[in-house]
Amino acid sequence: MSVEAELANSVQYSPLQRMRHSAAHVMAEAVQEMFPDARFAIGPAIEDGFYYDFDLPRPLTPADFPEIEQRMAKIIAGKYPFVRDHWSCLKALEYFRDKRQPYKVEIIENLPDRLQASVYQQQNDFPELCRVQESSNWPGEVTIYQHHNFLDLCRGLHIEHTGKIGPFKLMRVAGAYWRGDEHRPMLKRLYGTAWFTQEELDQYLYRLEEAQKRDHRKLGKELGLFMMSSEVGPGLPLWLPKGAILRETLESFLRQEQLKHGYLPVMTPQIGLIDLYKTSGHWYKYRDDIYPPMPVKPRVNSSDEVDDPEGEVYMLRPMTCPHHIQIYKSELRSYRDLPLRLAEFGMVYRLEKAGELNGLLRPRGFTIDDSHIFALPEQLDAEFISVVEFVRFIFEALGISEYRARVGLRDPASSKYIGNDEVWAIAESAIIKALDKLGLPFISEQGEAGFYGPKLDFVFRDVLNREWQLGTIQVDYILPERFDLWYIGEDGQHHRPVMIHRSPSSIERLVAIMIEHYAGAFPAWLAPVQVRIITIADRHVPYAQEVMQRLRDQSIRVELDHSQVRMNAKIREAQLQKIPYMLVVGDKEQESQAVSVRLRTNENLGVTPLDTFIARITEIIKTKSKEL
Repeated sequence: MSVEAELANSVQYSPLQRMRHSAAHVMAEAVQEMFPDARFAIGPAIEDGFYYDFDLPRPLTPADFPEIEQRMAKIIAGKYPFVRDHWSCLKALEYFRDKRQPYKVEIIENLPDRLQASVYQQQNDFPELCRVQESSNWPGEVTIYQHHNFLDLCRGLHIEHTGKIGPFKLMRVAGAYWRGDEHRPMLKRLYGTAWFTQEELDQYLYRLEEAQKRDHRKLGKELGLFMMSSEVGPGLPLWLPKGAILRETLESFLRQEQLKHGYLPVMTPQIGLIDLYKTSGHWYKYRDDIYPPMPVKPRVNSSDEVDDPEGEVYMLRPMTCPHHIQIYKSELRSYRDLPLRLAEFGMVYRLEKAGELNGLLRPRGFTIDDSHIFALPEQLDAEFISVVEFVRFIFEALGISEYRARVGLRDPASSKYIGNDEVWAIAESAIIKALDKLGLPFISEQGEAGFYGPKLDFVFRDVLNREWQLGTIQVDYILPERFDLWYIGEDGQHHRPVMIHRSPSSIERLVAIMIEHYAGAFPAWLAPVQVRIITIADRHVPYAQEVMQRLRDQSIRVELDHSQVRMNAKIREAQLQKIPYMLVVGDKEQESQAVSVRLRTNENLGVTPLDTFIARITEIIKTKSKEL
């Protein structure tokens, strides 16, 4: 195979990614200059920059960044060319063994031939480095790149020379297990970013600073919403009173809307017999990502009778659909009963790896707003459209507008899916037809379907341009067959229903995104504390308590601050807590049955009759206005 053909077959970096990938090599050379005994793993370009994984004699810290950046700047100024070469695998092995580079050696040793190299790439995110002739087996050739004093095993592609690397900055250092395996060495992963212009770099750093200000973990602590406890366990959030009010308000809104749209509430256990999930397929899908099964041994009660049968093995559920299916099966269903829409805010559990945990965005225990619709096949199109419109209505009410629609289709070459081609074709066609009818733009991604059906995902982009899946609607012909679901049709015969799985998101992820989206300054209807009353002097406390009771009678969430600190300090504290309204009461307000209204934006609305303020805030809460 020619070099040109190999280049054509390689993964093509964009110009920006090529520059960032080249910057990763320059960073590696700078680290090599500081640590001659460093061992190198991999250094790819990523969405907003690049990284390189090192095995070093000591940890890296931000205090090392200035020296590394200075060395990088010197290498960049040298305009050293990136030179591509091909070595035999045997020569490369000899070279990297001699240089004591075990990670490079392992990469080469795990590429014995074209087929295995391809599998290795898919499983471990490594490129097919060996350039193997069509008629030969290993050893073939590997691609080598060198610039200045740094030589690396690399697929490329790179820019012409180091001088074309734009403005850059080292960002952070983290730990990363080799090959993502917690049983392998922990490497030092050094992240950086690079851009074509200083303006682009400055804009990125500004967005990053804004994102850090909005980080839901930081704001969650400052606003008293939730906490994590090492004694409870990682990834298992504890909701504090204000956070519990916030999520209960959100859940109440969602429940009310579900009832308006014909959903029926149900509640099901957080555990179930393992055979239930084997039938559904969830055991086989999630068994590497769930808590271990829980076998139950027989217990003997005081009457010497066994109160637990033998052979029971339970698991913490990763999904609620098998439970809802049991409710459907609990009675005879007629075509007149369908569609049947069941909804539950159900706790589920996934044993996420420690390095993947991210506050409420990716916990181990979370609550899914999970609904399942059992419908006649001829009702599928209308039901799917109705669900899409419902999810979009929820997003609009919550002020979420930056999202895109993604249709996840099955990869016919993959073995991870269950069911036959015919039902998959029907289900995929139904989703696309519904979106076309709605005029909703979407992209299709093969291989992104659920294991039992195609799905529509709503992908939300946050303030740092990170994407999070915030809602899923899935068409499923498979589980009704696996669980032998049926209804009596108009013809008196047994027929299979079709299922639609609907989940706007986990409550935890939705709250995390709302925290970051609003930077903790929630609309008044969502704010855990909607009003704080501030007294000027102790003699105003009785009137303040009267105002507080009037507000509570209207179901307004209110606090009273009658501490001994200065009034301006009280106002500042309420603003830091993002409370929408501050009502200051003193002699003038008490005499006129009024309140002095200040907004968290520091706008002073002045003295307002209490009845007028109550009418104002109740209307704002009722309409879920985003204005104050």
